[in-house]
Amino acid sequence: MSLTLRRRMPSATLGLLSLLLLAAFSATHFGALVLDQSAWLFWLDTPDTEMLAVSHRHILWDIRLPRVLFAALIGASLGFAGALTQALFRNPLAEPGLLGISSGAACAAALSIVFLTQSPAVAGFASHWLLLPLIAFSGAVLVCLLLDGISRHWMAGSIGGLLLTGIAINALAGAVIGLCAYTATDSQLRSLTFWTLGTLSNASWTLVIVVSGLLAGVWVATLGLVQKLNALLLGENIARHVGVCLPSLRLRVVLMVAALAGFAVAFCGVIGFIGLVAPHLVRLTAGADLRRVLPRSAIVGAILLVCADTLARTLAVPAEVPVGIFTALLGSSFFLWLLARGKGRAT
Repeated sequence: MSLTLRRRMPSATLGLLSLLLLAAFSATHFGALVLDQSAWLFWLDTPDTEMLAVSHRHILWDIRLPRVLFAALIGASLGFAGALTQALFRNPLAEPGLLGISSGAACAAALSIVFLTQSPAVAGFASHWLLLPLIAFSGAVLVCLLLDGISRHWMAGSIGGLLLTGIAINALAGAVIGLCAYTATDSQLRSLTFWTLGTLSNASWTLVIVVSGLLAGVWVATLGLVQKLNALLLGENIARHVGVCLPSLRLRVVLMVAALAGFAVAFCGVIGFIGLVAPHLVRLTAGADLRRVLPRSAIVGAILLVCADTLARTLAVPAEVPVGIFTALLGSSFFLWLLARGKGRAT
């Protein structure tokens, strides 16, 4: 690797971080109410502080800033999960949403909302805020293990077969969610609508801390796997020859992807395409080396979701459009751009 390329790596990452900070700072000022700059000075509150200034600081520090940080963390989790999924399956089209991982998590959460919480055995734990994330994580793990087994034993080397399996899982999960919606009460139906459209409206400082810890833990766990995943990109036989234990590697990556995607679905519902678009955008300039792709995919995912959420809560003020709609528009537009780009190369 040349010295010039080595110098470009940190500068590109710093540029993405600067863009993320700019997007986050802009997002805190866009909304139904234009905030005064003094809202950042929360430590200057006195008994004589005007009520308007106090309300501005409350909106900034208790509502808007936690939501922006939460959007950045969820976007980073989805971008990171997408890059890990594509590395595990050696498939540039693999993504937690397209492969059914997000749908599996949402399906498990829907079943728990409608049926599990009514069971006397879990009545005492049903209201605990960790119940749905744990159940969604279990659903994501189950789908990841199913996809890994199918990709290795039933459809080895078939990209189309893997994607068809993901489509089938998405359809099955959609059918189960539809059944849950049909049998749900009014309050349960409102909760189910949350899962299908995606929203960041329940952001809080507690969730910011929880997702920060989760993302940091997965990042630390990934540090020792990057070289092994790079070897896996060259093929399973080559990875075995260089001493990679493939079953152990698969299990660890599956658990990390399930944790990131499952907890994102549990807290925000199904937000698609971030995990597909972010790694693709990174690879256009950074290549396939996961030492660059993984961290930059997380940053790009954070930028995309912060921008999408800003549009979701500002375009229809005072109403709020589900953020999943904007990420779907983003993903479909990106697919069309890839097709146009591929056609231009082919000709």
